[in-house]
Amino acid sequence: MLINMGKIRKKKHLEMIIQNIPSHSNPKVELEQYSTPASIASDIMWNAYSLGDIRDLSVVDLGCGTGIFAISSLLLGAKNVLGIDIDQESLELAKKSSIDIRVDTQKLDSLHFYQSDINSLKKIKDLGVSGFLNDKVDTIIQNPPFGSQEKTKKGADRKFMEFAIENSQVIYSFHMASTKDFVENYFKDLGGKITHEFFYNFPLKKIYNFHTRESKDVKVIVLRVETF
Repeated sequence: MLINMGKIRKKKHLEMIIQNIPSHSNPKVELEQYSTPASIASDIMWNAYSLGDIRDLSVVDLGCGTGIFAISSLLLGAKNVLGIDIDQESLELAKKSSIDIRVDTQKLDSLHFYQSDINSLKKIKDLGVSGFLNDKVDTIIQNPPFGSQEKTKKGADRKFMEFAIENSQVIYSFHMASTKDFVENYFKDLGGKITHEFFYNFPLKKIYNFHTRESKDVKVIVLRVETF
């Protein structure tokens, strides 16, 4: 079915569409690859849309995984969308999903995916991607590694925060709710202004061999941060 952008007028409609985006086919524990549930992704995206942070703007899904926020941004009328991730397998799934959902061709031309490590990224404009040549993009949505696994690079979440502050005017950033005070202070020290907080129970499904339960809920906070 070809998706008509103008017909997505309810959060539930967006959720029904993006729930078809697959999870990581080969999840890598060192990257903490847990897929964001469609119910949480649609709620964040609907709030971002309602606050004027999506439609007709440039949006980056940083650490995009299989592309749920990138594709949602396009469906909600973003002018240009860029998904960035270190994992090529996830990017291939994201590209396939954008085609399977059958966003119209004109819109698909505004959707780009780029493979890169956050540690080697400096400026989004340096990537040379059409529509992303200004000093800052309008909105970055990011779900960085929480640092809860031993194999995860420590401080990865700080790299994401620092990069987002330098490259975006508005940020939506996922973090463990238990780190709320630290994350808020870190964003403030970087010059960011926190305007909204969203709380979720994020289900971590049994996808790694060390998991002993089918699913475990983790309390997560998403901060909306302004940098201008």
